[in-house]
Amino acid sequence: LAASPFASRVKPGGRVAIGVGSRGIANIAVIVRGVVDYWKSAGARPFIFPAMGSHGAATAEGQAEVLAHYGITEAAMGCPIVSQLEVVSLGRTSEGIEAFMDRTAYESDGVMLVGRVKWHTDFAGKIESGLYKMMAIGIGKFAGAQKYHAFGYKLGMEQVIRSVGRQVLKSGKILGGLAILEDAYHHTGKLEAVPVEVMEQRDEENLAL
Repeated sequence: LAASPFASRVKPGGRVAIGVGSRGIANIAVIVRGVVDYWKSAGARPFIFPAMGSHGAATAEGQAEVLAHYGITEAAMGCPIVSQLEVVSLGRTSEGIEAFMDRTAYESDGVMLVGRVKWHTDFAGKIESGLYKMMAIGIGKFAGAQKYHAFGYKLGMEQVIRSVGRQVLKSGKILGGLAILEDAYHHTGKLEAVPVEVMEQRDEENLAL
């Protein structure tokens, strides 16, 4: 992270929203705490929000409980955790899919995602589970997840993820992400700071890896 361009994109004192998902990722609490500490050292004011679509029973309390189950609590992370379901519309894609973003994330000075890149259990493509899927579906909360999955039956999930992801990028709120790759034994294999400009490309390359 220290070698990444992220800090230069947020003014000192700016609020940074760190999106964390609902998957059981090895060392996730240690990794997220590292991201929080990075932003603090850069003079920003980070907070964490659940980026998990409809998981956690699609409730604000349930999503906060999912994070707590993985050791991601305000006390352990040293920053606020803001779990709520209100979203902001980011307009529609060319296919007519309305894109959404968690309101607290949208009102921040920049959004960073922390997530694992891996294959998906339900569909195959050059982009499956990763930062792009998290950006498209995770930060859209329950409102987005409902719509995206409905379009997924018609267009295929990879197309929905790419299309909605590009629409979310047009908001100018996304800074990039920290991609996590695991080895065959579910141990942390690689961490990569991915700037927003190359998120789609790096998701493809990391999935292939």
